[in-house]
Amino acid sequence: MPTLLHWLSAWSRRFGNRAAIGMMLACLSAPGLVQSQDLQTLRQALRAEGVATTYPTDVAERLVDLPDEWQRTRPGRSGPVWYRVLIPAAPPIDPGDLPALYIEHVCADFAVLLNGRLVHSDSRSEDRPRHLCNHPQLVPLPGFIFGGPGSVIDLRVKGPPLDRAGSRQRAGALSTLEFGPLSQLRARHAWQTALRVTLPQVVSATLLLMGCFMFVLGFLNRRESHLAYFGALCFGLALAGARLWLSALPVSLTTAEFLLAALLPFITLAAVQFLLRYARARSRWIDRALLLQCGLMPATLFVLGAERMFVLLLTWYGVFAVEVLAAAALALHRMWRQKASALWWMGCTLGAIALAGVVEAAAQLSGSTSAWTHAGQLLLAAMLVLMGLRLLEQHGRALQQAESGRARLEQRIREATAEIERNFAQMAELKVEQVTERERKRIAADLHDDLGAKLLTIVHTSDNDRISSLAREALEEMRLSVRGLTGKPVRLADALGDWRAEVVSRLSQAGIEAEWTAPEDLPQTLSARAYVQTTRILREATSNIIKHSGASRCTVQARIAEGDFQLEVRDNGDGIRPDAGDGRADRGHGLATMKQRAKQLQGQCLVESGPGHGTVMRLTLPLDRATEGG
Repeated sequence: MPTLLHWLSAWSRRFGNRAAIGMMLACLSAPGLVQSQDLQTLRQALRAEGVATTYPTDVAERLVDLPDEWQRTRPGRSGPVWYRVLIPAAPPIDPGDLPALYIEHVCADFAVLLNGRLVHSDSRSEDRPRHLCNHPQLVPLPGFIFGGPGSVIDLRVKGPPLDRAGSRQRAGALSTLEFGPLSQLRARHAWQTALRVTLPQVVSATLLLMGCFMFVLGFLNRRESHLAYFGALCFGLALAGARLWLSALPVSLTTAEFLLAALLPFITLAAVQFLLRYARARSRWIDRALLLQCGLMPATLFVLGAERMFVLLLTWYGVFAVEVLAAAALALHRMWRQKASALWWMGCTLGAIALAGVVEAAAQLSGSTSAWTHAGQLLLAAMLVLMGLRLLEQHGRALQQAESGRARLEQRIREATAEIERNFAQMAELKVEQVTERERKRIAADLHDDLGAKLLTIVHTSDNDRISSLAREALEEMRLSVRGLTGKPVRLADALGDWRAEVVSRLSQAGIEAEWTAPEDLPQTLSARAYVQTTRILREATSNIIKHSGASRCTVQARIAEGDFQLEVRDNGDGIRPDAGDGRADRGHGLATMKQRAKQLQGQCLVESGPGHGTVMRLTLPLDRATEGG
């Protein structure tokens, strides 16, 4: 076969006519031609190397199978490389349609000649070729140039060798070719463009926007620093993914590969720190090692040169993969120990990302450009987008809980403030009461020592019985006031004893029979105020009986009923006259004063009277009020 190939090539160069070329290419391409109705798949081509503007006919040619990966067929060598294929049979093309050539993968820039005439070119310059490795190409073939069966298509391809590329998919290569009607190839081209170009564009833009937003969110909220690292991860992957669909860069191919490689340690740093910070794990030596790695990795590429880029990157890919896997394992282990609720979805997401990484690693080792390779890259980006949405949901829920917690804290602060204010008011009242109590005791002491001594002197030295009697009454009233000022509580049983002695004594002196009924051994106590006011009410009632009732008998009954202290004073006197009126009766007998004193103790004083039926005074005091200090 090589002898026949050389003979046909020499014969075609000698005569240089289309018939000879057609005969030669028909013989060579017939075994590699697959026809499917209107579409033809070309799987073999002649390959020649040269820098000429047309297919070189003065250099050695070689029949190669398509796809042609330069690393396997011409390792270590770059372009330009020429490929020549023959269209032995033209498919039926409808009027208004055009024949077209579909190239699924060509790296890096190329030109197409039909029957020796240029019909398509993506070349820019020798030092800055276009990056078209991921762009499927659809080249319409003008009908006035296309000559039907026997037409020759030449392709000029220029790309880097694998040693200078960062990935097998970006090394020089040419896929199989498809020839057929433009209308039929357009659908396939649109699908592949969507998969390889449009979707990466959308995903990169999404990652870029999400990365910026998450980075700002994490930067403003330092306690959620994992959000900032996740944003940096998305931003770095968006920049790295831009080379999948950007065809024109303002730098050379070698510079672009170096910049992309230098970006990888920063992406690894962001990924590792995100996983560690999310699991609430932090290590200073890991932080320093990751920063050192960001400088060490580009330095190795710079020192060892671009000729060993692919081997160095494969080594670094392995190091980065081990670091990320170790960080993921540590994060999942800590989440499992902490029984975090996010363990299941984080594990599933990291598992999907690991699967995408395995697919990418397999593609790098095998050089595959199948749809699975692009699906793995899209799966990685999609998982990151889903993870970002989940993190945003968690952050929003945390903000909601924080807001709810802050509201509860504010409520507790308000309650505590109100409690403090109440305590302060009580302390202030207590202080006032203490001052008042001291002042009461001082006044009581002054009354007892000064006024009491003088009244007692009058009682014992006066020769006038009336003056002596008035002095004695004033002395008793003064003693009662002093007792009220001292504020000491009085046992109810002792109070009843004092009241009984005073009332019975006064009624007996007035010639009125007195009967006293009261329970014995009462445990309750009365405040000093309640004791004083009740004593004065009882004295006023006794005075009214003596002075105004004309009674011969008086009954006093004391009892405890339903938590109240009840005191009833009943006489058999003339009663209050109807023509006296309530107002004059109050003024004359002190009834209004008695009622006012009872009201001050939260009790009541009722007086019932009828002509010839005597008078009844009922005093009711609540014991819970009467026992309070006053």
